[in-house]
Amino acid sequence: MVEPLREYKDGYLISLNLGTPPQVIQVYMDTGSDLTWVPCGNISFECMECDDYRNYKLVATFSPSRSPSSLRDICTSPFCTSVHSSDNPYDPCAMAGCSIGSLVRGTCPRPCPSFSYNYGAGGLTIGSLTRDTLRVHGGDPVVLREIPSFCFGCVGSTYREPIGIAGFGKGVLSLPSQLGFLQKGFSHCFLGYKFANNPNITSPLVVGDLAISSKEHHQFTPMLKTPIYPNYYYVGLEGITVGNGTIIEAPLSLKSFDLEGNGGMLIDSGTTYTHLPEPFYSHLLLELGSGITYMRSNELEERTGFDLCYKIPCSNSSCSDDLPTITLHFLNSVKLTLPEEDCFYAVGAPKDSLVVKCLLFQAMDDDYGPAGVLGSFQQQNMEVVYDLEKERIGFLPMDCANYGLH
Repeated sequence: MVEPLREYKDGYLISLNLGTPPQVIQVYMDTGSDLTWVPCGNISFECMECDDYRNYKLVATFSPSRSPSSLRDICTSPFCTSVHSSDNPYDPCAMAGCSIGSLVRGTCPRPCPSFSYNYGAGGLTIGSLTRDTLRVHGGDPVVLREIPSFCFGCVGSTYREPIGIAGFGKGVLSLPSQLGFLQKGFSHCFLGYKFANNPNITSPLVVGDLAISSKEHHQFTPMLKTPIYPNYYYVGLEGITVGNGTIIEAPLSLKSFDLEGNGGMLIDSGTTYTHLPEPFYSHLLLELGSGITYMRSNELEERTGFDLCYKIPCSNSSCSDDLPTITLHFLNSVKLTLPEEDCFYAVGAPKDSLVVKCLLFQAMDDDYGPAGVLGSFQQQNMEVVYDLEKERIGFLPMDCANYGLH
């Protein structure tokens, strides 16, 4: 499967061809969740606290009534059990009102009850599991492969989730899982944010053999595994180097898990910025600040919530700087120097021969779950390979806009 990814606002969109005839719905690619869902119902789809997206022109909603191949999933399916997070496979059927006889025999034909699905940042969706034909592009872009009975959420109302999501986690509901690619893997090359909202420039999302073959130039770090959160992708962060300085050693929590399954660094394309735990994060800020001579923009720091913002002089429309590089050190001696635009980014247009660039890292809020998160912003302009066959993740910096031309 090879599909184009495009950059929009704070994430990356993939187009799903669902139903008969196909309805094209654009959704965010999310490696930090399993469920694939689309907005359903032209008039009735409702999103609370989604004001930033009020003028969002891409939202197409899926209409099951316009697709004869569409049907509700039933309560005895593994997808129904999974979306209800139930340890008891009988539970969704009991909710649907089945008799105990049909529960024991696993013969209840009732529809899977409506679900609610939570996201780490506080988002919530409510909908019903639906099955329909999904069409994906093969290695040859002209060839469409049909996936009958693909299971997804038909969502009528959400909280802070204005756009549908394609889940790329390791659970049974995820898109790679349903396509049979969990023994292989996938790769993506996220475009730089300067291409946000440009529908003409895309980069490839590759799923299957092609994604993990001939990757000898990549640096690979092992996936960390926890039985508590088996469906997510974790790596171990050993430390961070600022410029040519000495390594700031990461806490043990960023490279291993405690008995409750907390710890590790989650790779999550559904989170925009990289988050680091305290006091490690403050140590990084101190190290960065001590080597930067530009004036701070306290006004913009207060307005944006970013912790380090600097006024960079511009001349002849050039705003070059000597801000320090940031290098992430992962397990297996992987050294990943982030492209400059992945760290300090101009948060507005130049004004009075100055442009303000801010560090787009943030502190972790929670003491539970992952100790840190590698967000999509810090994955711009690099190919990231999820080699599920060998349980490792690879990185290779490259110009993703040019990658998309091949």
